[in-house]
Amino acid sequence: MLPDEDEDDVQAAPATALVVGHDRSAAAKAALEIALQLASELGAPVTIVRAWSMVTAPRPAGWTFGYVPSSDELADAVRAELKSDTQALVKRFPQVQVAYRAYHAGPVTTLIRASREARMLVVGSRGLGGFREMVLGSVSDQCVRHAHCPVLVTKQPRCE
Repeated sequence: MLPDEDEDDVQAAPATALVVGHDRSAAAKAALEIALQLASELGAPVTIVRAWSMVTAPRPAGWTFGYVPSSDELADAVRAELKSDTQALVKRFPQVQVAYRAYHAGPVTTLIRASREARMLVVGSRGLGGFREMVLGSVSDQCVRHAHCPVLVTKQPRCE
């Protein structure tokens, strides 16, 4: 069972959308590129999702020392950072409709809830240490086990 499973603060993506998790990692960038390619071929929209916490949220515009921003201001800052982080890649697929969502929750909970009505969930896998070729990362593993739709786990291309 997932933590906070009874809370409904994470909206489901549209039934035709491919949902892709993006955490600023190289694995997430590779997953986004594959999701956009698939969406282009399928004529489907993409919803790019980022989970955040007080520790990971960027400072909102206009932040000054001593000011504690509201959750809404932090969510807006996360969404703005998400758009900035993905802008170059999204521009390569102008025919794909893209939505951005940022949720104050853990990545597993966020992705699984966002998958409720999605066509497919796309996540990158970083793997675990020396077993990286054989083992999924913890987030991708939980998504495969608990998502409400098919899950595509991508690997970032190896540089040799």
